[in-house]
Amino acid sequence: MNCSNNEEMVFTSNEVPPSDDRWLSVMSEENVKKAITFHRSFPQYAVTPLHKLSRMASYLGIKNLYIKDESFRFGLNAFKVLGGSYAIGSYIAQKTGKDISELPYQVLSSEKLRNEIGQTTFYTATDGNHGRGVAWSANRLGQKAVVRMPRGSSEIRRQNIAKENAEVTIEDLNYDECVRLAASQAKKDPNGVIIQDTAWRGYTEIPSFIMQGYGTLSIEADRQLLADGCECPTHIFIQAGVGSLAASVVGYFANKYKGHEPIMCVVEAGAADCLYRSAMRKDGKTSVVKGKLDTIMAGLACGEPNTIGWDILRNHAAGFAGCPDWMSAKGTRMYGVPLAGDPTVISGESGSVTMGFLASILSYPRYEGIKETLRLGPDSQVLLVSTEGNTDPVRFREVVWDGLYGIRHRGQEVVK
Repeated sequence: MNCSNNEEMVFTSNEVPPSDDRWLSVMSEENVKKAITFHRSFPQYAVTPLHKLSRMASYLGIKNLYIKDESFRFGLNAFKVLGGSYAIGSYIAQKTGKDISELPYQVLSSEKLRNEIGQTTFYTATDGNHGRGVAWSANRLGQKAVVRMPRGSSEIRRQNIAKENAEVTIEDLNYDECVRLAASQAKKDPNGVIIQDTAWRGYTEIPSFIMQGYGTLSIEADRQLLADGCECPTHIFIQAGVGSLAASVVGYFANKYKGHEPIMCVVEAGAADCLYRSAMRKDGKTSVVKGKLDTIMAGLACGEPNTIGWDILRNHAAGFAGCPDWMSAKGTRMYGVPLAGDPTVISGESGSVTMGFLASILSYPRYEGIKETLRLGPDSQVLLVSTEGNTDPVRFREVVWDGLYGIRHRGQEVVK
């Protein structure tokens, strides 16, 4: 399936030849346990909810549907702070010659440590959530942050970053160009460090730390599933921008359940589906999406894959999908207006696309082939991650109240 006007979903099974899989160890259970121990030292830490949508599961024809709700993470309404905080902590630990396990929040935020190591300026590019997480972490640890945002970024998201004492600007550049700008500025600053959740040649350590930090949500979800009697989900659908979160989740579960890992599928915004396009090459190389990357899913508007993440995904993801904006909006509305008895989930546009994707392939005959390929059925136990809450109230109201990117039915077909 493909459509140049971005109103149709595209999907491919993973037929990429496997690599030596050397990056999978980044997401070992040992590394993830170290990250969650670090996050637990923060006074703001609390396990985010794992919602069970029993009525929705029945309606869609599957056994169980679980939603990891990251809108509660550290009071920041998104999961991204997990990666930024752990990367900053790990960088400071290296600077002091210590292991991150020796530097819990109380030590990292102490005046004694700041006097010892001085002040670092952490540079990053963001569509909103990652930059806010980096700025929040730097602010609480007595460090500085400089954040560059791409054209079209939400003013509300910019203001939330600025509230964390960060220098933040919206540039007339797309996301990937902003990454290059932030990296260049960090290189010119004697005290500058780039904290970015994508990897490129010569820049792999900090992205690895970020992916490990994201692992906190996976190990939490894994334990919550076990507590509910689900020994291992049969399916995981995870969204991707550059692929750091997707590779973190896929990598954790591939390590933990080696030999019987879930069927895991990567879901992207159709306007920025660089991982889908990379999979379509079938040669192991990555593809880049250029241009404005216009999509309602601001957090997924990334056109250049994380090279570490891609290596994990090419070895362990079952499929890749690029989704139109109506599918994300559908997911937001389904979460926000649940079936009677199910909990309400407030999910922003980048958080809800996997719900729209799942509901679409289970409901519309045109996607029956994808449903069969992914072996979804009445025994399926599906895990989704709602990565953000209502981070842009104006856009959220446009979607939920005004029906932005709505759909209508003609028979059993979906029409934009």
